[in-house]
Amino acid sequence: MSLDNIKHIVLVLSGKGGVGKSSITTQLALSLSLVGKSVGVLDVDLTGPSIPRLLGIEDAKITQVVGGWNPALVHSSQTLPPVPDVSETTSNGINSQSATNGSAVTFSNAQPIGALYAISLGFLLPSRDSAVVWRGPKKTAMVRQFLTDVMWPPLDYLLIDTPPGTSDEHISLAETLLQQTTQSPSSAPRLAGAVIVTTPQAVAVSDVRKELSFCRKVGIGVLGVVENMSGYVCECCGEETNLFGRGGGEVMAQEFGVRFLGRVPIDGQWGCLIEEGKRPWYGKKAVNGYEDEHSEEDADTPQTRSEELDGVDGHGSNGVEGSRDRALLVDKYRSCLLSKVFGDITREMVDIVEAGRANGT
Repeated sequence: MSLDNIKHIVLVLSGKGGVGKSSITTQLALSLSLVGKSVGVLDVDLTGPSIPRLLGIEDAKITQVVGGWNPALVHSSQTLPPVPDVSETTSNGINSQSATNGSAVTFSNAQPIGALYAISLGFLLPSRDSAVVWRGPKKTAMVRQFLTDVMWPPLDYLLIDTPPGTSDEHISLAETLLQQTTQSPSSAPRLAGAVIVTTPQAVAVSDVRKELSFCRKVGIGVLGVVENMSGYVCECCGEETNLFGRGGGEVMAQEFGVRFLGRVPIDGQWGCLIEEGKRPWYGKKAVNGYEDEHSEEDADTPQTRSEELDGVDGHGSNGVEGSRDRALLVDKYRSCLLSKVFGDITREMVDIVEAGRANGT
């Protein structure tokens, strides 16, 4: 069975479309890799497969082998080069030495990472614009084939990105996973539970509540709730705006008795990283506004200025112009402010998973 090599399986669910499940899945996968875990991403959003584009591997090909398919390799297990160290930054996030005399920035240690793999129907479609027009039985068969016929290498985590709702794909996933996995912390493959994604506004939360009810009905534990798109800090002036309100996901988690894993703000540089392949950079006012809201005293905050990235991993004289940065996605992600948010979320999720403490079963 193709799941035998996997220690922990985590579903990423939401009853609402457009809340950012695929983005959350991608950043959880990158963050798990950055803490040395080997990770797979299974995209079962059959009619809107966005994982290949988010991971920057739309041109990748999956190969058919005896017994099934080999997943696409996003990056192998390796050691990333150092990134600028901000442990000696001033209160506004600027490295004082490089800002005053232009000397070279200091560097943190090189970072070992785990391998990352992915499988998606998007790899099998002729083009990005190809529509998938399937009825329920064919969707169900495809989901089951992905769960049984993908030849995953040994993995610490498999993240399953799902479509919105509680329909055919979800029922097929739940039935197949509950038949082929265990929920015992000491056995593998183990269905660890689900991460529930919502945005703060009431119209989204009202739909996502149905997903929590679905998990309880089918017997899938809930690892916690993530409130996505919770606030936006302007990259120019540093002013924070709650575009979609605030706190709806946390209140929902309290009502259902599950953990609240954290808030994820809107970050325009994350979009630039995905769409343009450029390493994120931020103005000092934006970083100040971000840190006031999201950060504790921590030396792991990402680099904050284009000047300090000058000449690092493909940056030119202005840090943002020029051709696409050819560094690995996971390497560039370390410079994204969201990497710290997801670092905290990922550490808590790993603690919950490996202790077998999912709620909602």
